[in-house]
Amino acid sequence: MSYTENLWLYFTLLFGIIILPGVDMLFVLASSLTGGKRTGLAATSGIVAGGVVHSLYGAIGVGLLASLIPVLFKPLLIFGAAYMIWVGFGLVRSSIVIEGGEADASASAWRAFRRGIVTCLSNPKAYLFMMAVYPQFLKPAFGPIWIQGVIMGLMTAATQLAVYGTLAMTAGKSRDLLVSSPHVTVFIGRAAGLLLIVVAGFTAWEGIVSH
Repeated sequence: MSYTENLWLYFTLLFGIIILPGVDMLFVLASSLTGGKRTGLAATSGIVAGGVVHSLYGAIGVGLLASLIPVLFKPLLIFGAAYMIWVGFGLVRSSIVIEGGEADASASAWRAFRRGIVTCLSNPKAYLFMMAVYPQFLKPAFGPIWIQGVIMGLMTAATQLAVYGTLAMTAGKSRDLLVSSPHVTVFIGRAAGLLLIVVAGFTAWEGIVSH
C-alpha cells in the first residue's frame, strides 16, 4: 500500500466515525439549537481543538514506541486492529438513535468553545480509539512519524470542522432528520461499524504478514 492509499483509507474511516452520532455531535447540535449558529460554531471549534490534542498524543505515543521499543510496534498494531474489530461488531449490532431531548448547552460562544474542548477530551472512548486507530496508519516506512501525525491531525480537524460546522449551520433541519428518522442513524452506525471491521481486518493482515 502506498502512502497516498494509506491516507485515503484513513480519511474514509475517519469520515465514517465522525458522522456517527455521538457525544460530540450532540453537543454541537444542542449548542446550535440553544445559542444559534455562532454558539454552534464555537462548540465545533472546541471539539476540533480537543481532536487536535487527541491527534498529538496519539502521534507522540506511536512515534516513541516505534523508535524506542520497535519490537512492540507490531503487537500494538495487531491489538489495535482487534480493538477496532470489537468496536465495529458492537456498532453493527447496536441501534443508535437520537432522542428528542439533548443535553443542555451554553448560550455563550466562549463557554461553548471551552465546553467543547472538555466534552471531546473527557470522552474515554476517544482515548482508546486514538490509541487503536493511529498505529494502523502511522508507519515508519512512510517517513518521520511526527510528520505523518501532523498530516493526519490536520485531516481530522478539517473533517470535524466540515461535518460539525455543517451541522451547526443547519441545526434545525439536522435535528429533525436525526430525531424523526431513527433508521438513518441506525444505518450510519452500522455502516461505520462495518467500515471499522473491514479496515481493521486489512491492517491486521498487513501487520501479521509484514516483517
